[in-house]
Amino acid sequence: MIYALAVHGAPYSSNAAEHAIGFAEALLACGHQIERVFFFHEGVYHSLNSHVPPQTRYNVNLARRWQSLHSGGIELAVCIASGIKRGVVNETEQERYDLPSDTLSKTFELVGLGQLIGAIATADRYVEFPA
Repeated sequence: MIYALAVHGAPYSSNAAEHAIGFAEALLACGHQIERVFFFHEGVYHSLNSHVPPQTRYNVNLARRWQSLHSGGIELAVCIASGIKRGVVNETEQERYDLPSDTLSKTFELVGLGQLIGAIATADRYVEFPA
């Protein structure tokens, strides 16, 4: 089966990402495909290039786990509207808004909402991970 996933929760403030990553890893282990992971609302904070994971006994580095999924060929798509209003910008948007630097991790891509709709249309299942 082909899945499309959406993450709405910010890193380390909800379990949305950990559940999404665990679900994605389980899907891949079972031979399923993931069309795209779409980050929406507060979920766009996962794509910041300045993450420092909390120093806890669990040592959960979400950025490293997203990079691993991306290295496996999974697109990590960030809603451009949600991203820009939260300070997540690529080089193009940085220049457009005359900002001091880009903040989007190279693992992620800013896209329009059409990418989510396209992924839902292509996928057999769509699963959201709310905040």
